[in-house]
Amino acid sequence: MRKNYNFTRRKLYLPEYGRHIHEMVDSLLEIEDRHERTRQAKAVIAVMGNLNPTLRDTEDFKHKLWDHLFIMSDFRLDVDSPYSQPSRQDLTLTPQKLHYPQSRVALKHYGKYLQQFVVKIAKESKERNATHEMVNIARYMRTKGYEYNNEHPNNEAIVRDIRVMAGEDIAMDMSAITHMRSEYRPSGGQRMMKRGKPQAQKHHNGRKVVKGARPQQRHNQHK
Repeated sequence: MRKNYNFTRRKLYLPEYGRHIHEMVDSLLEIEDRHERTRQAKAVIAVMGNLNPTLRDTEDFKHKLWDHLFIMSDFRLDVDSPYSQPSRQDLTLTPQKLHYPQSRVALKHYGKYLQQFVVKIAKESKERNATHEMVNIARYMRTKGYEYNNEHPNNEAIVRDIRVMAGEDIAMDMSAITHMRSEYRPSGGQRMMKRGKPQAQKHHNGRKVVKGARPQQRHNQHK
């Protein structure tokens, strides 16, 4: 008895339709009469549509069914299709290569857009006084440094980073940034967390007692 395994059969181009549909398509290639072959192809299209009854009445879906029919026949089926017959080259087009920006970011932790702002202001500083805009950028850099590191960066470090991102000497006075004070205020949640932390206070006998601690914890500290 000869056994027929799947690995000995031909490849299924669209496995979602199953092997029976592929065998029906193969039988269309053996029909010599073009008119009869077209009639049988429409019958196969109807069977394929029954696999998705909710979408078989839409126009685009019928076009897709005919394309799938030609794909399963390995583009060898010659019938009178209501749509243009696709070619192998049309379905195997390679996608167009995307061109990614190759611009270099000097300090990546500040981001690309901040560097673009600094470069633009550096160019405008040669024509007008742009100290106010640069101070605003320095405040922003200081604020972000506090959010990420929980400490304010040094003003001299901010000036150095601005010069690195500008890529050239800035024609403006950097003393305003050097003497800049922090105007960052923590959010309400951060203030509540800071306010809710237990504070250590000195007891009358010189020992530290945590304010707000439970009596049992305070008793343990006196031991």
